[in-house]
Amino acid sequence: MNKTPLLYFLFLGLFISSCSNTKYLPEGELLYTGAKVKVEGKQTSKKENKALKNQLQEIVRPKPNSSILGLKPKLYIYNLAGTPKKEKGWRYWLKNKVGEPPVFYSTVDLEYNKSVLQNFSENSGYFNTKTTADSTRKGKKASAEYLVNPAKQYKIREVKFPTDSSIISTAVRNTRRRSLLKKEEGYSLDAIKEERVRIDARLKEKGFFYFNPDYLKVQVDSTVADHQVDLIVKVKEETPSLAETPYKINKIIVYPNYSIGIDSVKNNMDSIQKYNDLTIIDPENLFKPRIFDRALYFKKEDLYNRTDHNLSLNRLVNLGTFKFVKNQFRVSDTTGNYLDAYYYLTPLPKKSIRLELLAKTNSANYTGTELNLNWSNRNAFRGAELLTISAFGGIEVQVSGQNNGFNVYRFGTEANLIWPRLVAPFKLNSPSGFVPKTKATLGYEFQNRTKLYSLQTFKGSFGYLWKESEQKEHLLNITEITYASPQNVTPLYQEQINVNPSLEKVIEKQLIFGPTYSYTYTNTLQRRKKNTFYYKGTIDLAGNIAGLASGANIQKGDTIKLFDVPFSQFIKIENDFRHYYRLGPDSQIATRVIAGAGFAYGNSRELPFIKQFFIGGTNSLRAFRARSIGPGSFDGASTNTNAFLPDQSGDIKLEFNTEYRAKIYGLVKGALFIDAGNIWLLNENTEKPGAKFSKKFLNEIAVGAGAGLRFDFSFLILRTDLAFPLRKPYLPDGDRWVLDKIDFGSGPWRRENLVFNLAIGYPF
Repeated sequence: MNKTPLLYFLFLGLFISSCSNTKYLPEGELLYTGAKVKVEGKQTSKKENKALKNQLQEIVRPKPNSSILGLKPKLYIYNLAGTPKKEKGWRYWLKNKVGEPPVFYSTVDLEYNKSVLQNFSENSGYFNTKTTADSTRKGKKASAEYLVNPAKQYKIREVKFPTDSSIISTAVRNTRRRSLLKKEEGYSLDAIKEERVRIDARLKEKGFFYFNPDYLKVQVDSTVADHQVDLIVKVKEETPSLAETPYKINKIIVYPNYSIGIDSVKNNMDSIQKYNDLTIIDPENLFKPRIFDRALYFKKEDLYNRTDHNLSLNRLVNLGTFKFVKNQFRVSDTTGNYLDAYYYLTPLPKKSIRLELLAKTNSANYTGTELNLNWSNRNAFRGAELLTISAFGGIEVQVSGQNNGFNVYRFGTEANLIWPRLVAPFKLNSPSGFVPKTKATLGYEFQNRTKLYSLQTFKGSFGYLWKESEQKEHLLNITEITYASPQNVTPLYQEQINVNPSLEKVIEKQLIFGPTYSYTYTNTLQRRKKNTFYYKGTIDLAGNIAGLASGANIQKGDTIKLFDVPFSQFIKIENDFRHYYRLGPDSQIATRVIAGAGFAYGNSRELPFIKQFFIGGTNSLRAFRARSIGPGSFDGASTNTNAFLPDQSGDIKLEFNTEYRAKIYGLVKGALFIDAGNIWLLNENTEKPGAKFSKKFLNEIAVGAGAGLRFDFSFLILRTDLAFPLRKPYLPDGDRWVLDKIDFGSGPWRRENLVFNLAIGYPF
């Protein structure tokens, strides 16, 4: 194939695009293409020069038009759209939402940027820095060049704190142990500003409510030695006495039905209710006083501190009952240094109803819609309890994989009651700023898998949710009960059972009850960190106490039934670990490892079907159909008659996923990924040869790869992935790697191996 015409048209397109962006420029204007900063310090190291250059490059303004491979598509679209006649419509949207106006060279202030670079360098300790600025014009384009010549950086020789015996000076001096100003480190004005903020934060923990960072000054003595400075921390003489005084808490007044714009404070003074250290003004008696006693950390005679201040506000907000939470402190009219704390709370509407139409996908490659009707009561029993009753109905269609009319219709109802406290026979306190919660759930669902069977599921649970911090969360269900009862089993499904008897467990009646616990840790909300993590560990203990108490032993035929259904007895553990490595502002590498195992004993021979592990599908191994891989080297397709795809399940699961994510253009993002993993059985199954977990498990790992697009619409992310297998564990040993058989030009290969996944949201 002759590639010359292709290259010709590529370069022609680049040239035309470049020219078209300048031909629309107003008379006398030049297109600004950016700035280049050079740092050439003879008294500084190459490492220092490089670090300073990276910092200086970021602060030069304005920024040029965004570009991709030298092209400026947003500017091109802006010019192509022309001048819209109306402030709406396609042209207006294209120009103002997609396009980007040109950045003119006339907006560049060389002298201003020069002074900014000079000031930044000197504020970083490079005193006596010299800076020059120049520009270059080429046709209708212009760029800027800045040359920075820093002198040797000044280092900190010593940091001195106040030495007098006043209350405020003593308090400032006591904060020095964790000072941000360190000996031998470079002088930095930013570090000095941060140090003032740090000292203020520490003083706020010691009762100094009216203090602020502006009452501190840091004097710089640069005469002490060659390229060294002493930093002297002082409290300004003009600091008011209020700021130099630590305060304690006196009165705590709560207005739980405060209305903004209405003088509800004055009108409600006749309705005063005392509860421990609280004064509550609630004339309509909307709330029980104890919810405020639990939420507020301050007690009478406590020394004011910012931690309790913020924790109290966080708890009030996390009750989920109030639309606005306002707090105010005033100097008390009593003798001594006291503050009165006022809390003004504006409730949300007590009752609400919401109708939702949702698009959804699941791990079995089913995509569909669901209609939800939710009714809520945010203060059901005057204790800020949240009662939610919902009804739902939906349809799911398998859009990738074998869709032979096996659609899923489902409807049901669920009731949830959440108490903003730990409901228990003994008192439990949480020191966290997040309100611990108790949750009770009752639900019913009817699911009809057309041409196969129907399933009725009743469920109930009672447990606790609490957060230690923003990163750590716990969920403990004291009991979780599930009763599943199948019906309307079709002859088609019965035929499949005759071929593959293991399918019968899908339609067995199931009774599962017992405690569950999960722990979640995540710091992924910290956007500036290069490495962020997510971990969720879950343990499920079903029927253990009942099994031990009754002496159930299925191996000896001693099966215990409740409501004519044998209850399940097992232990199941699952771990989900994710790591996100940030490469840049719009790119990252995301990795996930899942490891889980379940062990049935006592009253059960194997895990109930709904508690077993599955692999494959849109959020798992994307190169394989949902639930089609494993267990082990077993080939589920070998039992596939009449074009019916069974659900392969296992007792052990290992899965690894990694993908490179990057922004392509605008709302479009791309990904390249590799998935690997499998499931296994703990015990031998003659109907599934090769399914048992053994020391050769690594030789039974399935591997797939692919690429995808993500369309980020803010309110949802639409994901498309195209994947193909690299390793098929069900092939004979030695032939499982199929890299040499990849042939994108072959129609039969594409039909057999290419898997398209459509989903909502990221896979992990």
